[in-house]
Amino acid sequence: MKRHRIYMAFLLLFLSLCAWQGDAMGDVMGDPDNITYAPLRFEPPKTQRVELKNGIILHMLEDHELPLVNISAVVRMGSFYDPPGKEGVAKLTGTVMRTGGTGSMTGDQLDEELDFIAGLINVSVETESCTVSLSVPQDDLDRGLKIFSDILMNPAFEEEKVITAKAIETEALRRIRDNPQQTAFREFRRLIYRGDPRGRISSIESIERVKRDDLIVFHRQFFRPSNLMIAVSGDVQSKDMVDNIRATLGEWNAPGGPGGFPPPPVYAPASLDYFFKDTPQSIVLVGHPAPGKESSDFYAFEVLDFIIGSGGFRSRIFGEVRNRLGLAYSAGSFYSSRPHYGIFGAYAMANASSTLDALSAMTNILNEVKKKGAHPDELAWAKQSIINNFIFSFATPDRIAVGQMMLEHDGLPDNLLTSYKNNIERVELDDLRAVASRYLSDKSRVVLVLGDKKRFNRPLSSFGDFRVTQDNAGDGQ
Repeated sequence: MKRHRIYMAFLLLFLSLCAWQGDAMGDVMGDPDNITYAPLRFEPPKTQRVELKNGIILHMLEDHELPLVNISAVVRMGSFYDPPGKEGVAKLTGTVMRTGGTGSMTGDQLDEELDFIAGLINVSVETESCTVSLSVPQDDLDRGLKIFSDILMNPAFEEEKVITAKAIETEALRRIRDNPQQTAFREFRRLIYRGDPRGRISSIESIERVKRDDLIVFHRQFFRPSNLMIAVSGDVQSKDMVDNIRATLGEWNAPGGPGGFPPPPVYAPASLDYFFKDTPQSIVLVGHPAPGKESSDFYAFEVLDFIIGSGGFRSRIFGEVRNRLGLAYSAGSFYSSRPHYGIFGAYAMANASSTLDALSAMTNILNEVKKKGAHPDELAWAKQSIINNFIFSFATPDRIAVGQMMLEHDGLPDNLLTSYKNNIERVELDDLRAVASRYLSDKSRVVLVLGDKKRFNRPLSSFGDFRVTQDNAGDGQ
């Protein structure tokens, strides 16, 4: 008992000393919320730009932290240039460039060589770009670079690999029909880009029409030095790397100048489309044209989109449609911008019986922000969050080098990355109201509803006239 009292006395003395020390430190340090510090400044390192005689542009960034080298080539090609009736040519070209061998080795030999040197090569084709990337240990850079160069210049497009790639793509298209979310976003792209090549999507029938010769012709049309840029980062000496690339790609010559992509000539008029899917859940998408990165409205719209739906829990659509009203299990928005144009979209994934209530809530939010703009606390939160997240654009040397290369590839100012933070900070409430009024017009609103209208709690016609799109899988009505 006595021992216990002594222990308690020491414990009380210890706690008293801790409390006193905490008060003393508080007097010295002050309230953490009131601490002032110099503004955070971050300047990403600049790449070294080199242009080869044949027109290839290089962006080099040395980083010797790890014995790795990353190389990314971007080509101005993409599904935008798919021949009508053969949608899927661009993607298949990229796929079989990687799998179909080169002039010096078969596709299987290429895989074995990459496995042996722990190298990784990917070919990715988007709507307006094709990226060929290599990651390789520094010790095996020469072997990796030779394979990388062969894939760019001399793909063999083995017939067997073409057949395999077509079969895989066909099966992927079949599976999309069973995925309501993928189906809805594919249809949304087709609708919002009506009348433009960006709105054409591949199908099982179009893939079937593609032949090996189509891939050869497509590669020859777009893969040339003047249409190519390369970013290099990692454990290299810039001068030595330039010499290596000059030795492997410097003698490559092919006619033609750099390609490009015109912006959509005319955005689709307002529409309401219904896509039948026999499912207890629905997908709702609401889209508008939006400013491109060259527009003076770009930064204000970035902030506006964050407030509307891409900012997560505190954004309006997520907070209202999902949390407060409980109308959707997922809801938000996205803003995709290219140099000369952009697309904004809001989405909700809801129980079928809540479909039209979710659509009403989403359109009400868009109309309200168009009329009243945003609140000061929303603006401050959005700007701070966007700026804090922006730092992750420079998380690795590879991303820095590719980012600076893409600025030139897209014809954007080379100071866009460094000026981004300041331009976001300059956005004011009046700017948000102005861009909302300018871009979120009822006259340009494209709405897609995917689901089973028999399960809706009220007729879709309450929103106006709508068009019915049949499901190619055969479950239309």
